[in-house]
Amino acid sequence: MSANPSRIGFVSLGCPKALVDSERILTQLRAEGYAVAQDYAGADLVIVNTCGFIDAAVEESLDAIGEAVAENGRVIVTGCLGAREEVIRHAHPQVLAVTGPHDLPGVMEAVHRQLPKPHDPFLDLVPRQGIKLTPRHYAYLKISEGCNHHCSFCIIPSMRGRLASRPVGEVMQEAENLAQSGVTELLVISQDTSAYGVDVRYRTGFWQGRPLKTRLTDLARALGDLGIWVRLHYVYPYPHVDEVIPLMQEGKILPYLDVPFQHASARILRAMRRPADSENSLARIRAWREICPDLTLRSTFIVGFPGETEDDFAVLLDFLGDAQLDRVGCFTYSPVSGAAANALADQVPEEIKQERLARLMTLQAGISAAKLKKKVGRTMTVLVDTAGNGGNAVARTPGDAPEIDGIVNICGDRPLTAGELVRVRIIDSDEHDLWAESL
Repeated sequence: MSANPSRIGFVSLGCPKALVDSERILTQLRAEGYAVAQDYAGADLVIVNTCGFIDAAVEESLDAIGEAVAENGRVIVTGCLGAREEVIRHAHPQVLAVTGPHDLPGVMEAVHRQLPKPHDPFLDLVPRQGIKLTPRHYAYLKISEGCNHHCSFCIIPSMRGRLASRPVGEVMQEAENLAQSGVTELLVISQDTSAYGVDVRYRTGFWQGRPLKTRLTDLARALGDLGIWVRLHYVYPYPHVDEVIPLMQEGKILPYLDVPFQHASARILRAMRRPADSENSLARIRAWREICPDLTLRSTFIVGFPGETEDDFAVLLDFLGDAQLDRVGCFTYSPVSGAAANALADQVPEEIKQERLARLMTLQAGISAAKLKKKVGRTMTVLVDTAGNGGNAVARTPGDAPEIDGIVNICGDRPLTAGELVRVRIIDSDEHDLWAESL
């Protein structure tokens, strides 16, 4: 390897699925002997992994590209916005290359054109788990690419393509490598996690010499054998999702389910091209909680979708009151270039969108505060994210995913370390977070 390897700067934007793409690119760069620069000035070129899901993300990505161009001048663009190369070229015609999402070969080809591959890379300089952008104790595990749905507000299938499930043996090997490297929590992600294996007809693969179907339930059970926290994200409520709830009650995987319901009005759900049966959703939520009383349910919703009336919004508020979801994210509808919903009639004025967003989040804040207050006095196991002075630390319960859910503020006498699982007693709460003393 050269004594002075080429240095690559990297900017990673967007969701955890894009983060995994960034990790794979960085891993390949290091495997081939390139170094990673910590700032623009020290980089021979810069890669920007973009997001392009909503207009705000497009603007953020274009701004990041512009900053990289201004500060360094040699820029390769990849990621979701890369599927719309004309947008990037119009704003920043001087970029060196543009590739689409999850295109590792395309990115490496572009890098090789600008900075020839080092002659003799030492592959063992790269850890088995690859280069990670998350803290050492947790990692995202992406099990598939693309999506077969055609939601009217979304253009992800046009950017990332149809569902393409990763081989189950490959997924399990990556998970095992991560667990052996010290990862305490795996966050399973994809565009549609519950559809895992549909495209390959649940093909049987192999892990550790035993057969394993390419199917969510089988994968979750196998991941549970690794002895670490396993959390499921982006799970469409297909019927077979019911099968993973007993695994949560058994302690095989975390009692946490991230289900993107999006709305509750049947009329709006049909316009969104989403499953349109909120009554069935409520019945299943009740059934899930009967099986696993400690289940934490997270969901996201869109308010102000074209045609949404006050009655439609009232249906959504009633659903939230009945469902008593633990964690809720909400967004106002934002037109996305190329989305079918742009052509729908009766666009909702921005001020009404914001007013509905505020009302929904006020309702949910009350639900969240009441649920967290019930945890006061309980003893539970939490995962330490950051350790402070003495025994102070910030942690998460099994019901809290990193960066999007709540935290547990710990006080105590025993020094704690990031990645440690510790028993605590909950002593206080507010609308989002908990306070605890270590035991």
